[in-house]
Amino acid sequence: MGPERIICLTEEPTEMLYLLGEEKRIVGISVYTERPARAKQEKTKVSAFISGNLKKIMALEPDLVIGFSDIQSQLAKDLIERGLNVLIFNQRSITEILANMQILGNLVGQAEKAKTLILEWQNAIESWKQENESKSKKPKVFFQEWDEPIITGIQWVSEAIELAGGEDCFSHLKDRKLAKDRIINAVDVKDANPDVYVGSWCGKAMDWDWVRNKPEWVSTNFIKSNRIFEMDPSIILQPGPALFLEGIPKLKEIFSSL
Repeated sequence: MGPERIICLTEEPTEMLYLLGEEKRIVGISVYTERPARAKQEKTKVSAFISGNLKKIMALEPDLVIGFSDIQSQLAKDLIERGLNVLIFNQRSITEILANMQILGNLVGQAEKAKTLILEWQNAIESWKQENESKSKKPKVFFQEWDEPIITGIQWVSEAIELAGGEDCFSHLKDRKLAKDRIINAVDVKDANPDVYVGSWCGKAMDWDWVRNKPEWVSTNFIKSNRIFEMDPSIILQPGPALFLEGIPKLKEIFSSL
């Protein structure tokens, strides 16, 4: 049983429900949904990240709306006030991501299938950890998820960098749940002197010239060696299956090329 008409306000529950073979339950999705590609053709788009089309959502008569993070709190409040059931996940770590995917599987009667998928990713995580044990030197990595102000990576991104064989320059900030608490400045980056820059600017393309021409960064290792990379936010800033299927493998590919 479980909910029959689900709206997903972010991509990761959509992707997980498709992997579980329960996509028939989905009636609405986020405009930012990229995975799986066919979801954009098959499902009605009802929300951005912070905002949603309340009229369109109500018209779809959902029995459950699933969202992510405190940033969607106002949208969640608006929907609750209209009598809808709303489930907001607030995962920040890889452990929490896996736990929430199991909850989603339980909700739609696919507990065992979810457990099997999660076990595959847990095995991959152990394998990546073992690979790292033999590495004597790890590249220092600066991950930037926004430009003005400069915001460094959320907890699962920091953990993904470590699993991929890198060292997050700002790992001491990873436990800060809110983006405003992970704001740094250009001099902080200069002082950390990263070997690698990875940009994934949430919701917009990275400005390569902005990165290359930052005056404080001209003497850093990543500028001098031109080790500047951009990652698709849909595979690294979405706290769901994409992180394990593409995000961490992409980071591993970047670091192994150094």
